[in-house]
Amino acid sequence: MTTVIETQVQYNTYMMSTEDYMTQEDDWDRDLLLDPAWEKQQRKVCSYVYSLKNLDYLCFLFVELCSSQRISLVWKDGLALCALIHRHRPDLIDYSKLRKDDPIGNLNTAFEVAEKYLDIPKMLDAEDIVNTPKPDEKAIMTYVSCFYHAFAGAEQAETAANRICKVLAVNQENERLMEEYEKLASELLEWIRRTIPWLENRVAEQTMRAMQQKLEDFRDYRRIHKPPRVQEKCQLEINFNTLQTKLRLSNRPAFMPSEGKMVSDIANAWKGLEQVEKGYEEWLLTEIRRLERLDHLAEKFKQKCSLHESWTAGKEQLLSQKDYETASLMEIRALMRKHEAFESDLAAHQDRVEQIAAIAQELNELDYHDAASVNTRCQGICDQWDNLGTLTQKRRDALERVEKLWETIDQLYLEFAKRAAPFNNWMDGAMEDLQDMFIVHSIEEIQSLITAHDQYKATLPEADKERIAIMGIQNEITKIAQTYGIKLVGVNPYTVLSPQDITNKWEAVKQLVPLRDQMLQEEVARQQANERLRRSFAAQANIIGPWIQTKMEEIGHVSVDITGSLEEQMNNLKQYEQNIINYKSNIDKQEGDHQLIQEALIFDNKHTNYTMEHVRVGWEQLLTTIARTINEVENQILTRDAKGISQEQLNEFRASFNHFDRKRNGMMDPDDFRACLISMGYDLGEVEFARIMTLVDPNNTGVVTFQAFIDFMTRETAETDTAEQVMASFKILASDKPYITVEELRRELPLEQAEYCISRMTKYIGPEVAPGALDYISFSSALYGESDL
Repeated sequence: MTTVIETQVQYNTYMMSTEDYMTQEDDWDRDLLLDPAWEKQQRKVCSYVYSLKNLDYLCFLFVELCSSQRISLVWKDGLALCALIHRHRPDLIDYSKLRKDDPIGNLNTAFEVAEKYLDIPKMLDAEDIVNTPKPDEKAIMTYVSCFYHAFAGAEQAETAANRICKVLAVNQENERLMEEYEKLASELLEWIRRTIPWLENRVAEQTMRAMQQKLEDFRDYRRIHKPPRVQEKCQLEINFNTLQTKLRLSNRPAFMPSEGKMVSDIANAWKGLEQVEKGYEEWLLTEIRRLERLDHLAEKFKQKCSLHESWTAGKEQLLSQKDYETASLMEIRALMRKHEAFESDLAAHQDRVEQIAAIAQELNELDYHDAASVNTRCQGICDQWDNLGTLTQKRRDALERVEKLWETIDQLYLEFAKRAAPFNNWMDGAMEDLQDMFIVHSIEEIQSLITAHDQYKATLPEADKERIAIMGIQNEITKIAQTYGIKLVGVNPYTVLSPQDITNKWEAVKQLVPLRDQMLQEEVARQQANERLRRSFAAQANIIGPWIQTKMEEIGHVSVDITGSLEEQMNNLKQYEQNIINYKSNIDKQEGDHQLIQEALIFDNKHTNYTMEHVRVGWEQLLTTIARTINEVENQILTRDAKGISQEQLNEFRASFNHFDRKRNGMMDPDDFRACLISMGYDLGEVEFARIMTLVDPNNTGVVTFQAFIDFMTRETAETDTAEQVMASFKILASDKPYITVEELRRELPLEQAEYCISRMTKYIGPEVAPGALDYISFSSALYGESDL
């Protein structure tokens, strides 16, 4: 005689065989080009047959357990009745804790649970069944039949609950991806908004050190702060494409980010950041050149002012003297000649004063930070120069009034003074030139300075002859004085220059010449080092630039290649990505050379057309392109697997797409897409074509991607849930009511899914509504974008 446990084992074995049948159905090879409509109908038939078999076997179990031969043995100990409840509602009875030696307790447990949770009234008495040798069979069969009716709808409710859980899980995952996209987009846009004001701050610093610190801060931004944001931008685009693909596959409307957070908005903000960044770098370099020029001009201004002030020291006092009133004839004539020599010297210094004024004007035009002190000093020199001219003219007028009193003049002193003054002025100019600071940026410029210096050195022999001639005049004066017994008193009355001054200054000039040679040679070495840096940078840039362009073209060929499977294309792209990542060390080395070039203040490179900015932009575009291409192939694999597309079909789609992609950019214009549809036999009017465009281009970008093309071509073959199906499932859980209660949701659905529905369902409004009634119809419509959730 078959026991209750054996009957239960038979039922479980039967159910497992049926489930295995459905599993085999899921494992069918969908690459065999089955008719999708036929396959869909077969699934429905199998599901219906499975339900009928399930109910049929439940009836069989009921008949087996309720046969007249088993009543006294099967139902008297209460275990069979508890087993029946435990099979369908394991949460109500813990079967492992029941004892066979407690039949009354087992029966009362079954009766109480059935009455409390299954709405089956207590029709039997446990003591009567146990103590009666042959219980009433009809009463027991009537009571057990109530269980059949109670459990008949359990399978249907379980199926409905599973469908709702599946739909809700998909919707929750989509919402999580949307929130993640919004968060990433907000953080990236906020970083851009914070960074742009910093880059737009063009307040110039007053010192070269401060501007170089700004340049160093900008390099840290380029090297440290920006690369992670580039990766975030790429990841954001990948997440957006993945989310849109999942929404299409689950029959949900396309995701529209909040205002200002579209991928195009982020791209425009990024483009604006790069434009501001480029302008900021150009401004930094321009300011550094300006400050470098200002430092040079300021030092030159100070040197010339110091020399001029040194020359004019005491000149006003000298011109203001009235010594000619008590002088002798010889002294008057000496004073006259001395004044003429001074006028000659004064005229020679006119150019220096004009140079000082010109330098001050240029400092003002370049917005020198200490322009006030420069203007004050320049104005003082100009005022003093005007005063010197006035005093000189007054003294000459006075000397001319008494010129008729002079009869003789010492020609030798006069000649010495006239020749010594220009020669001294020449030596002053030579010393200025030899000590002059210079700024060069190429070997040609320093060679030009060396050539000019060599030309200057070639004039030294003639200058030495002039010095010897001037010293010969002084020797002649001494010889005449010694010959004729003339007592020389003091210095030359026509000039403040002495032979010793000429000699000392000449020695100083000769000492400055080798120092100037050394400075020029050091600058030659520096420029040669700079040239090596230029050539090293250019050699790398001329390799890296074409390499990046070649890789971009190769990736483009791989993305449109129809040979091989998508997995092979993915492997090829992964290999390309790894090769690109391995090439990063060359970019880092290029960055190091660029750092040395920046530190050496090298501003141009004639050996290459590639700048570091070109290399950076190309590298970032290459990384973004390979990541985007990999994401597109992943989405194609996801679409292929979800919709049952074979590799041959996918290749045919790719061939058609490539044929009508006239621009060969991986996207079709609306005209190309229309031509493609017409070639496939579509009869398109304007209204129908506009409707199709809203499906393949929901964001109104004006182009049709390959992913959207595949989605359109396979849209009719996909089996997806609909809002009506979800409404029908909720109606089953609600026992055909137009609303559902909180208790029903928590009883039929997992806790997390139930709370999700409760938090989003609106209150149901209608006559004779139970407390806590919720509107599941509007909620189901909102899940598929037909209303607001």
